[in-house]
Amino acid sequence: MAVHILGIRHHGVGSARHVQEQLALIKPNLVLVEGPPEITEVLNTIGDADLVPPVAIMVYHVDEPKQSSFYPFAEYSPEWVAVEYANLNKIPVRAMDLPAAVGFARKAAVNESEEDKEQEGEPATAELVNGREPLSYLSEAAGYTNSEAWWDHYFENKGTIDHEHFDAVMHAMDALRAEKIESILDKENIEREAFMRNIIRQAQNEMYDNIVVVCGAWHAPALSDLDGTAKNDAKILKGLPKTKIKVASTWIPWTNSRLSMFSGYGAGIYSPGWYEHQWTTTEQREVRWLTKVAHTFRKKDIDISTAHVIEAYNLSRALAVLRNRSTISLEELNEATLAVMCMGDRILLDLVNDKLIVGHRLGKVPSNIPKVPLQEDFEQNLKSLRLKLTAMPKQHDLDLRKEGDLARSIFFFRLEMLDIPWAKRTSGRTRGTFKESWKTEWQPEMMIALIDKAFYGNTVESAAQAIVLKQCAETNKVSELAALIQRSIPAALYEGLDALLSKIGELSTISADIIDLMEAIPPLVAVSRYGDVRKSDLSVLNTIVQQLLIKIFVGLPNASYGLDEENSNKVFGLISEVNNAVRLYEDESIEQQWYDTLHTLIDKDGVHAIILGCVCRLLVDARQLTDAETDRRISFALSINNQPHNVAFWIEGFLRGSGMILIYDNRLWNLIYAWVSSLEEKVFHELLPMLRRAFSNFEYGERRQIGEKAKRGLAKVEVSTAFDNENFNTALAERILPTINQFFINDTEGNRGS
Repeated sequence: MAVHILGIRHHGVGSARHVQEQLALIKPNLVLVEGPPEITEVLNTIGDADLVPPVAIMVYHVDEPKQSSFYPFAEYSPEWVAVEYANLNKIPVRAMDLPAAVGFARKAAVNESEEDKEQEGEPATAELVNGREPLSYLSEAAGYTNSEAWWDHYFENKGTIDHEHFDAVMHAMDALRAEKIESILDKENIEREAFMRNIIRQAQNEMYDNIVVVCGAWHAPALSDLDGTAKNDAKILKGLPKTKIKVASTWIPWTNSRLSMFSGYGAGIYSPGWYEHQWTTTEQREVRWLTKVAHTFRKKDIDISTAHVIEAYNLSRALAVLRNRSTISLEELNEATLAVMCMGDRILLDLVNDKLIVGHRLGKVPSNIPKVPLQEDFEQNLKSLRLKLTAMPKQHDLDLRKEGDLARSIFFFRLEMLDIPWAKRTSGRTRGTFKESWKTEWQPEMMIALIDKAFYGNTVESAAQAIVLKQCAETNKVSELAALIQRSIPAALYEGLDALLSKIGELSTISADIIDLMEAIPPLVAVSRYGDVRKSDLSVLNTIVQQLLIKIFVGLPNASYGLDEENSNKVFGLISEVNNAVRLYEDESIEQQWYDTLHTLIDKDGVHAIILGCVCRLLVDARQLTDAETDRRISFALSINNQPHNVAFWIEGFLRGSGMILIYDNRLWNLIYAWVSSLEEKVFHELLPMLRRAFSNFEYGERRQIGEKAKRGLAKVEVSTAFDNENFNTALAERILPTINQFFINDTEGNRGS
């Protein structure tokens, strides 16, 4: 019984070509590929016209979908080529690696063990391993500093079929293993290889007499000895954990960037776009690659001529000759591109890396493959809304007056509720308008998040609704419930609003957490004031908002007492937000109660200076203080008898948000100018960071004008003459108005006549 071991590199173009050639020569009656047995069934889909790589098999724990593994394939992956050949020729295919269920069980056990250690006060430490990659020994012996480049040169980039290719791979790996060179995965590999050998023996027992095994090159020597290892393999496999974990597999779209090693994928490659070019181009690969580079630059309006392509090719060929290489590698092409086309500018070479060397290709999977209901509904929504999954970012500018755009907006908000970040808002909907902007960018990991949410519901809408109700039940914070309401409305999740409003109503009557209530007010007021472009009936919110505001008015002065700098800054921000919300609410009674609360707060002892400065500014802006009262309070706050640090905090609170008042209010300017001038040099240096912080958030134009004003020193204050209304006769003044009005009429008629 013949067993042909084909040692390959995952996603190796040369390996794929040689596998293709060997399969045609051997004509096997069974093909075994590296991978857990759970993927065997879905491998039968390879060859389907609707399954377009790059794609990946996602193997996941049915009860805990976050426990998952991926097995990516490109069209030049040797395993893909082998399975495609087998399916085309009706040859059975099996995956033969260690079951995924074993890996999931072990991972769960390790996590539990580390959690136990942390609870007992012991650090959870990782096992020490030899981190050196085995192939580096051979690459160093050949004069290479990079084992990938060495493997590419000798095994992947020859351009011609070498009938002794797999013998050479076997010999190289056998030599490394004979020297007892350790792999970083030695312990795991012992079990994996024992399982693989056992699968091969089972196939032989089923009377398959011409078997092809496609596996990673490192494993090839270990799989050739079947007879002498059977007893030991049985002992090894007996020690595998017994598990009842239910595992499922499905195809998902993959991307070139995820094939790349830079994504963290362990069996990745540095240049999937370059590999794809090598696989699809049989002649003049280097010239055609440089032509693609030229086209990429031209699309960016960078002048590149045919002469650039010719000179870059000549330089890359010369570099290969100097390095004693039989073929031109991507390294030479990149160096030639940098010198000839980029003029030494590495930023332009980064463009080539992004667009070509890695690329933005996204695979496609058939619509009839097994999927969870939520995944099917997600894809159905994509079709009905005419949305596509793309690896490149795509901008969506929506007009919510249009039915299709409104449906897309609802869908995006529901995905946001499901914590699936495919669509991200680039600009929020402005009040009173119907515009929204979103950016979509698909990442394969998002499919995990989608499947992980499958138990919440069979549709995107029902799953999002279930999450709203779950979060509503779990929280006792009014602010979190308010945020849920604000997120639920644009997602059209109205079924949960009654539960949210009911719970807010309950909590608002018993909650004593003023900070929580203040955090809840801005979103609730925004919703109650503007509602939603969908014209939702949210009138019930008004009663709740008023209840919360009254509790804030009563409790804010005491909640602001005795706070440190950090908490005072937090309350500072909340006071500003509530102030904006009260003004937005447009209720004179509520607004007056708010200003009464601020008057109480500004006169309360034990309140941090930064809060006092903030409150004073709000009252001044709202014209709730007379000019005389304003002068008195500012003068008192800036008195040299106060502690300099407190004065600096007060100034920061008063000025934060806008510096325009310093530019146009010369009275305030002179008071602050005089206070700063009175500081001793040592004290001034101590307060400088706080003063800088106070001015740092001003607009550039404001800072420039303040700087110019500071050069001139004290400003001139114009003395305004106060008008005494006490002796003013209103009735007498009104009698002259008709005469003045007649003057205006006569003047207007005279102008018309002229």
